[in-house]
Amino acid sequence: MTLFEQYAAHVDHALDALVAHGSLPAGLDRANVTVEPPRDSSHGDISTNAAMVLAKPAGTNPRALAEALSAELAKVAGVTAVEIAGPGFLNLRLDASAWLDELRSIAASGDDYGRSHLGDGKSVNIEYVSANPTGPMHMGHCRGAVVGDALAKLLEFAGYRVIREYYINDAGGQVDVLARSAHLRYREALGETIEIAEGLYPGDYLIPVGAHLAEQFGDQYVAAPESEWLALFRKAAVAEMMEMIKADLALLGIHHDLFSSEAELHEAGKADVAEKELRARGLVYDGELEKPKGKEIEDWEPVTLPLFRSTQFGDDQDRPIKKSNGNWTYFGADLAYHFQKSQGVDAMIDIWGADHAGTVKRIKAAVNALTDGKIDFDIKLVQMVRLLRGGEPVKMSKRSGSFVTLAEVIEEVGKDVVRFTMLTRKSDAQMDFDFAKVVEASKDNPVFYVQYAHARIASTLRKAEGEGLGPDAAHVALLGDAEIGLIREAANFPRIVEAAAKSGEPHRIAFYLNDLAAGLHAYWNLGNDQPDKRFILAQNPDLTGARLFMATNIGQVLRNGLRLMGVEAAYNM
Repeated sequence: MTLFEQYAAHVDHALDALVAHGSLPAGLDRANVTVEPPRDSSHGDISTNAAMVLAKPAGTNPRALAEALSAELAKVAGVTAVEIAGPGFLNLRLDASAWLDELRSIAASGDDYGRSHLGDGKSVNIEYVSANPTGPMHMGHCRGAVVGDALAKLLEFAGYRVIREYYINDAGGQVDVLARSAHLRYREALGETIEIAEGLYPGDYLIPVGAHLAEQFGDQYVAAPESEWLALFRKAAVAEMMEMIKADLALLGIHHDLFSSEAELHEAGKADVAEKELRARGLVYDGELEKPKGKEIEDWEPVTLPLFRSTQFGDDQDRPIKKSNGNWTYFGADLAYHFQKSQGVDAMIDIWGADHAGTVKRIKAAVNALTDGKIDFDIKLVQMVRLLRGGEPVKMSKRSGSFVTLAEVIEEVGKDVVRFTMLTRKSDAQMDFDFAKVVEASKDNPVFYVQYAHARIASTLRKAEGEGLGPDAAHVALLGDAEIGLIREAANFPRIVEAAAKSGEPHRIAFYLNDLAAGLHAYWNLGNDQPDKRFILAQNPDLTGARLFMATNIGQVLRNGLRLMGVEAAYNM
């Protein structure tokens, strides 16, 4: 049990005591009672809103309840003072021993420090990346890939059972274009001079695909009609593109548990099942689409289509789930896919590009209807990344063949830099990825700043070992206010993990690590100005051992946080 969990339990016991005394009614809902650090550290170590939250349902004054609760909390061992702030917030000041106990707790927990039971084993399906299987990964896919993978790691650490899923969009027109592009490369591999027509994929990444097809089929399909080879080439090209995509993702340390095919979903009739369910609930009906507003279409005629009642959920019109040719719309296929993956899980999270924001309400409404509201479903929107080189945006386009691949970026700056950078801003905020800045050795670069903090600790421990000194918990009582301040920051990690997991925001881990690194660097700089504050004091091995023990466990927390981001800690810089 971490320090904040311990004090949450103390607050709960204090409330139980008030109930036993008759000064607080039994059975009050305590779900919104919080125990956390005060916003201003000068106000104390622990803050609780218990009196503010419970006063109204208890039929009493918040200040009066705070005074009664204060008297109970003052009895807790390790609490040196309880102060009432404002209308009824309570701030507790703790004895240094409480923080030293937490330091020992970090040491005892090691790699598991911060691990939570928040998820209680519930299963959550996270679908992320899901790039069209028409070429290698590029930086347009990178941010969603990292956010999804970091969220998966975070939720696992918080006690959830996570299923990582990739949805293969292999049933749309884009894969027919891929097949035709592969056919050109197939003919090229057999010695023909080709010209890539407008609208086909010109990238060189299809040359090996054509060569493999030529090896397999010889000239069998050179002059054959498209109807004979399209489905065959489509399947072969998609399979090779997916192997390429998996290899690219592996460079980022990303691996999925499940790959679901849109084509197979349709073949299995899953879309028809979803339509039947929605019709039974009155959410799909046959109707005519309105004429597009602001457009004059001479040959426009009303067409009867199966429509989802999107207007019931804030949309400006009901949306078709099928096209006039009988094929499923993207929205219709999406309904079927979500209905399929909702089976046997407690929650689903989709990581989508921000350009899909307009469909969020309707897909959420449809999934809610299909699952009777029993599945928690969230969609995280991720803004595109603007890639800069020399201050100029780099053009990225599969169709032009000039995009910058993810593999190229990783080769230039490294996996850890890419992953960390993608998590330095909230996912729905715009981001620039500047090749110069992400490798800059300055405090303005959070990747360097956090890694340097860990490397400093590792360097200090190596130096101490060379002098015959090492971490020692026996004399941690010698640590003073400066060290306690740093331990307090480290002790926040379990809280940050739970808050990030609850909100589905892995960037909070990056922000926290930056704060912890700032505390470590500030403490290090104290030693530059005050020699007695240095980690290693040859003339005082007891204090040195205590400070090295603290440093070791600050490093442990940094590593635990970096691991959630999928980033390796640096030991030398």
